Amino acid sequence: MNWTKEIAEQKLADMKMEDMPIIETIPKTQKLNSDWFKDYKIACKEFMLSLTDSIEELTFLNLNQDEFMGLISGKKMPNNLSIRFRIPILFGGEINPKNMFMCATFPQSQNLDRFIIEQYGNEKIWLPNPVKKVYVSAHTASGGDGGNATTDRLSQLAAQLSMGRDT
Repeated sequence: MNWTKEIAEQKLADMKMEDMPIIETIPKTQKLNSDWFKDYKIACKEFMLSLTDSIEELTFLNLNQDEFMGLISGKKMPNNLSIRFRIPILFGGEINPKNMFMCATFPQSQNLDRFIIEQYGNEKIWLPNPVKKVYVSAHTASGGDGGNATTDRLSQLAAQLSMGRDT
């Protein structure tokens, strides 16, 4: 059964993700190149390096300083975070940082997997498409342990790292 936008939005609301924007797309099945994983790892690193402009959203993920630095330096993805494709590569999406967003693995990424799988075989499907690079559900946006000081501290770290890359 093809979903309407209203059905898709209700499914997300049932998952406590009613603030997740969606787009309608027609899946274009494509084959993967044999070196797709190498390209994926490169795109993930580029995506992680680009997150210095997403400090506000990152502060809601309650990362400690080592996790934060590992993430924005492109070295290590913190536990319980996932990089997702806006349009999955098997549906015609590109392996490109512009086609990626990040969210918590549990429960958001797992719920989004279910959301997409339930639409398998439909002519048109609805895909998550958050406005920002980092999706934080309104239900989980509680902020870091340090309140505003956490935002300031992480902003300073990101600015220092970003300046180091420009030289």
